[in-house]
Amino acid sequence: MRNLRIVIAFVVVSSASLFSQSEVGTGPGLPDPFGPPELMWAKLPDGRAWGSTAGVEIGPHNEVWAIERCSGTRCDDSDLPAVQLLDLKTGKAIRGIGGGMFAYPHGLHVDRDGNIWVSDAAATKDGKRGHQVVKFSPDGKILMTLGEAGVPGGGPTHFNEPCDVITNRNGEIFVADGHGGASATDPKYVTRIVVFSKDGKWLREWGKLGTGPGEFKNPHALAFDSRGRLFVADRFNSRLQIFDQTGKFIAEWTQFGMPSGLYIDRNDTMYVIDADSNAKNHPGWTRGIRIGSARDGKVTAFVPPTVNEKYPDGMAGEGVLPGPDGNLYAAENVLRGITRYLKKP
Repeated sequence: MRNLRIVIAFVVVSSASLFSQSEVGTGPGLPDPFGPPELMWAKLPDGRAWGSTAGVEIGPHNEVWAIERCSGTRCDDSDLPAVQLLDLKTGKAIRGIGGGMFAYPHGLHVDRDGNIWVSDAAATKDGKRGHQVVKFSPDGKILMTLGEAGVPGGGPTHFNEPCDVITNRNGEIFVADGHGGASATDPKYVTRIVVFSKDGKWLREWGKLGTGPGEFKNPHALAFDSRGRLFVADRFNSRLQIFDQTGKFIAEWTQFGMPSGLYIDRNDTMYVIDADSNAKNHPGWTRGIRIGSARDGKVTAFVPPTVNEKYPDGMAGEGVLPGPDGNLYAAENVLRGITRYLKKP
């Protein structure tokens, strides 16, 4: 009996290890519902170059917004608008908001009233911008700020490189904090999920630096499923973590790669974009977009990364959105701009 237990334990551990270290059945070889990438699809006024980005989101009236880091990789000294409303028919930017507000605009969310939320995941050298979450009206009026501009920290009044922000059906605000957790080694490094009331009062928080349940190494993006469960893209732990809204841990899923961004639609179809898998960060895995179910975790489709002479191993973005037109959109950090994938007939 003792030997039998050892064999069973070995099989279980070996299977778990194989599943977490190989993308067989979760990547290349699965159906791709979309055509080749159209790089730099979105266009800014006056031919201005689109900067790096991590966010593309949809609002309650099918309006699509995207982050644009001031034609570069940051917005430190720029007053250019960092968030753009896009025309899906032409790819042209209709309106820009958020000029002069950010250092490193990162997380993007559009709430049920059409208001735009942006997290700023760094700070300017002069300490005048960064480490905040800002709420805008659709015309660009500042409605709320959380955190102190340019000042990192923890607790209810400060953020430490906030990665993303999302609101629930009651208007409560969930913030993923700790972008630098990807490389942090100090256990005191602040990384967590923080929850505020709809009027900005601190309610609760959970998490710390680590690899266990409820611990994070770069909680890069957030999404809710139809049951109200919170999915966290725990990027440098190469997993999605699932919680209830009080912070109770439910599950972790490793089959979606090294998640940078995710989107869950009303049917619980989940789109997860992997910008970082490679032989060093996540051996045996490929960058790209995995599509599956938030209900059972099954991966059913894979959109491959962009491959060219400069990026022979492929490159993928950090934000992902299935558009109301049936096409797929990716916010590109390295390649820059917004990539469009046309739905196959």
